[in-house]
Amino acid sequence: MNTSITIADTEVLPGEKKTINVPLPDLYTSTDINMPVHVINGKEAGPRLFVSAAIHGNEINGVEIIHRLLNLPEISSLKGTLVAIPVVNVYGFISQSRYLPDRRDLNRSFPGSSKGSMASRLAHLFTNEIIKQCTHGIDLHTAAIGRTNLPQIRAELSFSMEIKKMACAFGSPVVMDTKKLLPGSIRETAHKNGVPVLLYEAGEALRFNEVSITAGVSGVIGVMQFLEMLEPDGSHCDISKKPLLASSSNWVRAPQSGILRAVANLGTHVEEGEVIGIISDPFGDNEEKVLASACGIIIGRTKLPLLYEGEACFHIAHFHEPSGVLKAIEALHNQHGNPDQE
Repeated sequence: MNTSITIADTEVLPGEKKTINVPLPDLYTSTDINMPVHVINGKEAGPRLFVSAAIHGNEINGVEIIHRLLNLPEISSLKGTLVAIPVVNVYGFISQSRYLPDRRDLNRSFPGSSKGSMASRLAHLFTNEIIKQCTHGIDLHTAAIGRTNLPQIRAELSFSMEIKKMACAFGSPVVMDTKKLLPGSIRETAHKNGVPVLLYEAGEALRFNEVSITAGVSGVIGVMQFLEMLEPDGSHCDISKKPLLASSSNWVRAPQSGILRAVANLGTHVEEGEVIGIISDPFGDNEEKVLASACGIIIGRTKLPLLYEGEACFHIAHFHEPSGVLKAIEALHNQHGNPDQE
């Protein structure tokens, strides 16, 4: 039999399903604010997996991923415990902002402090109520405002063999090995507490992207099947296969200020020196080509055509075996569609 789990002084017994409104600091209008946490505690013992979204308040694809995940029939019969937090940064979500009202980045504020800044206090709450209660985690993100990302997993693969298998089970066409975790990030704190966490990046801020969402739902289910929280159905990634690891990546930057006309899209394979965009002034004069800095796959790009010199245009990941990545991207297109389309 499974055991109970207690979050914000609310106990969820084995076989129970509850939505817990975790109290947060009030708005200055004296309006109550809560962070909704959905807990499904299976009757049988198993891993405790948290799935979180909107740590950056304007990254909303993950909110819809969790909504669809919780409405899947098979979730009600899982083994272990699913802790789903669709909106972590409630304040940023309300204001459509990446940041908290104190202008701090929540994902640089972990593990936080009960007596620190607003961001630090929220990070401390999440660390103690969620991270330390769980055995595994998946954190859902999008690109920053004005950019879009090809669906990809980022993980510190040296952390354990298990996290490598989780990354493969997610089934993303690209896996970025983040050898050094950002100080103050949720993943750094989770790993220090022995909790392996995948970071899923897909789509852009303040926009729903159907391919990013459906691929995200499929990926979370794949991880839950690998962890034996759900019965495998044969429709997800074969965990015996090695993930397609990017050896490195870099951003190509605008060689001059002007208006960008992108030539290459997400998932495109490019050769070093290949033209991937053209920047010109509003009249079409003074054109300058944007060239790929190396051979690789475009995993991110700007969505804003108006650029200053030096601004990031295209994010290129480098692979030892790009042909395998292209096959994975083709499989993504066939299963979910083109992630670069609106």
